[in-house]
Amino acid sequence: MPIAVVGLAAFLTVVAGLVCWFKLPTALGATPATNSPPGIEDDRKIFSAYAGSASCQECHHRQYELWSQSSHRFAERALQPELDRPAFDPPRAFKHGTQSTETRLRGADYEIVTPGFHTNAEPYRVARVIGRDPLRQFLAAAPGGRWQALETAYDPKSNAWFDVYGDEDRKPGEWGHWTGRGMNWNSTCATCHNTCLRKNYDAATDSYHTTMAEMAVGCEACHGPLKAHVEWRGKNPNTKRPDPTISKLSRDQTQDTCAACHARRDELTGDFKPGDSFFDHFSLEILNETDRWHPDGQVRDEDYEFTSFLGSRMIQSGVHCRDCHRTDSGKGNALCLRCHQGNFPGFTNAPVINPAQHGHHKLDDEGGGCVGCHMPATVYMQRHPRHDHAFTISDPLLTKQLNIPNACNRCHTDQSVDWALKYTGQWYGAGMNRHTRERTQWIAAAQHGEPAGRDRLIGMLTKGGETPYWRAVAAGMLWPWAGEPETRTTLVARLKDEHPLVREKAARSLEPPVENGNVEASAALKPMLNDPMRCVRVAAAWVLRATVDMRSRAGRELQQALDLNADQPTGQYRLAMFQLARQQPEEALAHLRKAVAWDPFSPPLRSETARVLSQLDRPAEAVEQLQVACRLEPQSADYCFKLGLAWAEAKKLDQAIVTLEAAVKLDPQHARAWYNLGLARSAVEKTTEALEALNRAESLAPRDPQIPYARATILARLGRYDEMRDAARKALELQPDFQPARELLQQLPARR
Repeated sequence: MPIAVVGLAAFLTVVAGLVCWFKLPTALGATPATNSPPGIEDDRKIFSAYAGSASCQECHHRQYELWSQSSHRFAERALQPELDRPAFDPPRAFKHGTQSTETRLRGADYEIVTPGFHTNAEPYRVARVIGRDPLRQFLAAAPGGRWQALETAYDPKSNAWFDVYGDEDRKPGEWGHWTGRGMNWNSTCATCHNTCLRKNYDAATDSYHTTMAEMAVGCEACHGPLKAHVEWRGKNPNTKRPDPTISKLSRDQTQDTCAACHARRDELTGDFKPGDSFFDHFSLEILNETDRWHPDGQVRDEDYEFTSFLGSRMIQSGVHCRDCHRTDSGKGNALCLRCHQGNFPGFTNAPVINPAQHGHHKLDDEGGGCVGCHMPATVYMQRHPRHDHAFTISDPLLTKQLNIPNACNRCHTDQSVDWALKYTGQWYGAGMNRHTRERTQWIAAAQHGEPAGRDRLIGMLTKGGETPYWRAVAAGMLWPWAGEPETRTTLVARLKDEHPLVREKAARSLEPPVENGNVEASAALKPMLNDPMRCVRVAAAWVLRATVDMRSRAGRELQQALDLNADQPTGQYRLAMFQLARQQPEEALAHLRKAVAWDPFSPPLRSETARVLSQLDRPAEAVEQLQVACRLEPQSADYCFKLGLAWAEAKKLDQAIVTLEAAVKLDPQHARAWYNLGLARSAVEKTTEALEALNRAESLAPRDPQIPYARATILARLGRYDEMRDAARKALELQPDFQPARELLQQLPARR
C-alpha cells in the first residue's frame, strides 16, 4: 500500500538570533487568498466516460485474462470469502510489540479485534482488502466517510498474521497508528489502488465523500476512459478503420502514467489522467538532505520506483517502464541481455556484456542474476521485497566511507566490507573509479553542510555533463547556501533549464533569499509563474506566496494544491506558513493548532506553533510548546536551543542560560546556540563566560559578522577599546555594510 509520508523538515523555517527570532516580516499588502480553486468537473460527468474493465473482455480476451490475475486487479477489492476466509477461520491471536490482536469470523462478519479508536481492544469489521501477494491489508470503516488501513496484515504464503511496522509498537493517538491520518485510505492509499478516484475531502466538516470509477487498478487506470471506444466499436464491429475516439499514448505518456503511482510525490491537482504530463500534476520528491535515499541514489525509505529510475543510466539511454514490464519481455538475465547483447531494436547502444565474465558468478547461482547486483531488493512492510530501480553499481568503498549498502555484502552477510572491496578491485580495477562514485561523495559532503560539497553541487549545475535528475538533485540541495551570491546566481540560471524538475527544484531553493528580501531572486522567479509546467508554477507561487496574486493562474493552482492536501498535518502546516507570509498570524495559528491535534507527537509542529505564538506576543505559551517538543525529542539540540530563545523572550534569562547550556552540551558544534548563550550571559553581567561562549561560536561560524560585533559590544562595556575595535573591524571585513559595527566604531573615544 503506497502510503505517502511527507516530511515536515523540508518546510520548516530556519531560526536565527535571540529575541528577534519570532518577529513578523514587514507587511507587503498582498492580495488575500481565495477559497475557490480551479473548478473540477462533476464526478458523475467524469465517471460517465468510463466503461469498466469488464467491457474490455470480449475484444481483448487475452489481455483481460492477464489483467484479472495481476497485482493491479488485486490492488483493492471487496472482501471475498473464497479468498479471505483462511485468514479469519479458524480464529487466532498474535502479539506485536506490547499489543495483542485477534482475528475471527463472527457469522458473516470478518473481524479484527485490536486496539483502535479507544484504549481497549475492540472488534473492527473489515470489508475491503488491499493487495494479494505477498501480503494483504484490510480496511475498516470509520466516521466521516473514512476508511482506515489496519497495520495488522496477512501473509497468504505462510498463513500468518503480522504487523507491517514490525516492532515499532505504534499506539492509538499517534499519526502513524492505523486509526491515525497516516493510515487513512482516502488520503494515502485510495488514489493509486483504484481507477479515477476523487478524494472529495470536505474541510468544513473534516469528512470525505470519496468515489471512484472502478475499484482496483482497472484497464482505464492506464489507458484512460474508454466508454466512447466501447460504444464506437459496438457500432462498427467489423471495420478495420482506426477508432477516432482514442489516441495512442506515446512512450513518455505511458511512463508518466506509471510514475503517477510508482513515485513518492506530492499531489497538486488530484486529477491526473493517462496522457497527462506527470509534472503537471505532481511535485516529485527526489534525493535531498534527508535520509530517504542513499547519496548514490539507492532507495532507503519506501520510495517506490520512479525517482530512482529517473536517476539511472537506463532512462537516459531511452529505456522506459514498458520495455521491461511486458508479458513478452522475458525474465531474469534474458530480459537484460536483450539490450546488452545488442539484439533489441532501438537499444543497440547498450554495452555488450557476457554475464559469466562480467558477474564472476555461476549463472545458476543466486549471485549470477543481473538484478542481484544492479537492482538489489529491500524488504518493506516486513514481507514485500522491492527491487531498486536506480541500477547502481555495487561499490564497497562507498560502504566503507559512507555506510551505503552494496550488493556484495547484502548477499554475503558473513563477509566484511574489506573482503568485498578486495574482490571488486581485483575484478574491475580502475573501472570502479567512476563519476558515480565521485558524485556520491560530493552529495554526502553537501548533506553534512560541508562547503566543498556546496562547491561540487554548483559544479554539477555549471560544468555540464549531468542528467536532468542529478541537476535537479544539485539544485534542490543548494538551498542552505542560496543566500550566497554565487549559489544564488547558479540557481537563477537553472530556472531556464530544459527539464521542469530542475526548474522546480531551483525555484524552491531560492526561498531563503526571497524570504530575506533579495530583489534579484524575487525578480527571477516572477516569470516562472507562467512556466509551461504546473509543478514549476506552483513552486514559484509558493516561494513568492507573500505577494503572489491569488487570482492569477499560478495563485489559483497553489490554492488548489493547498486545499487538496488540507486533510493532513503537513497540509495544515503549509496553510499556516502561507497565512503567516500573508500577515495573518492568527489564521496561521489556527492551522497549526489543527495540525498539532492531528499529530500531537510531532516536534516540528510544536516548534512552529511556538514560533507563531511568539509573534503574537504569547511567550509563555511558546515555552509550553517547545517544552513538549523537547520531551518528544530529548536529544535534539535544536529544540533545546529554541526553548532557550523562548525563555529569553519570556524574560526568564536564568532559564534561558540553563537551557542554552544544555543545547551546546547536546551539540557542541551548534554555533547559534553558543552565540545566543553568549548574549544571555552578557545580559546578566557574566561577561567572562559570555566572551567564552562567543569565542566558541566564532570558531564554529567564522563568516558570521554578528558574532564579532556581539563581542565588540561586551568589550566596549568593559572598556577594552583596542580589543573592541579589532572585533568591530572584523565584523565589517565580513560584511562591509554592517552598520551597527560602523556606528559602534564612530562612538568610541579617540585612541590614546
